[in-house]
Amino acid sequence: VAEYDKQIEESSDVPERKALRSERKYPKQVRKQLIDFVLRKQKYQRDFEIFGTRNSYSKTDLDATFMRMKDDYMQNGQLKAGYNVQIATEGQYTLAYSLFSNPTDTRTLIPFLDEIENHYFVLPKHIVADAGYGSEQNYNDILSNRKREALITYNLYLKEQKKKYKQNPLNPDNWQYCEETDTYICPNQKRLEFHYHSVRTDRTGFQRRFKIYECEDCSGCPFRSSCTKAKEGNNRKLMVNEQWEQQKEYVRAKLSEEKTSTIYRKRKIDVEPVFGFLKANLRFTRFSVRGKSKVENEMGLALMAVNLRK
Repeated sequence: VAEYDKQIEESSDVPERKALRSERKYPKQVRKQLIDFVLRKQKYQRDFEIFGTRNSYSKTDLDATFMRMKDDYMQNGQLKAGYNVQIATEGQYTLAYSLFSNPTDTRTLIPFLDEIENHYFVLPKHIVADAGYGSEQNYNDILSNRKREALITYNLYLKEQKKKYKQNPLNPDNWQYCEETDTYICPNQKRLEFHYHSVRTDRTGFQRRFKIYECEDCSGCPFRSSCTKAKEGNNRKLMVNEQWEQQKEYVRAKLSEEKTSTIYRKRKIDVEPVFGFLKANLRFTRFSVRGKSKVENEMGLALMAVNLRK
């Protein structure tokens, strides 16, 4: 482009200048696009530095993340910039709290328990939480690392108690298992034999180990369309996570005991009223400051007010 500019300036011939301008047009467009790409790449690099492990951030509060809120008046999955507040309570008093930029409760439990141990108090024998915190990684951390009892349900816990779930013949949980041969028997009386192990690693680096079983023959099966989405010619595969199944069995056993089930049932009337007092009595439904450190201070003052009022 600079060379064309020089030639146009030195030339006094009008047709020649016109031809040079025409030739310069494409390089100028390319240069403009290149500069645009460079500026965009620099902006994206800054965005990724702010993102960190998140997938969004607010331009007015870089620490806040866009999350789905409960006050979705338009019923269209409205997103608002916010924080995920975690609290630990006893007798409707808040004993510890923390704020996270991650909207998923599952990945907040371990760092919150670390913060409680480091800055607040020794963890109690029973750690109680709702199904939003039930995951293999969380159970493993509480039971193995912290040596505490986890009274935390998992997503399908209530569904598993229903008659429809227990009597569904296509549900692998209801299939007959032979421990001697390590095989499952499907509703069509075909055997699913163990084939290989599989390891999956999630975002946090936690590894889940699965045993993969495959049916001996799915051709001509009357349940095929309802049982599997595998293409014709392929057989039904079954993934079994033994550690996860053991953990679920542990939770079911604990919540069937009178003492621990009583402790778990107290969660609803212990934790939820604190948020009710905050929102209904104190009219505290949104933060008035920006930045995580300032928001933490404001949240602390609000929870202190709830405790004093109680």
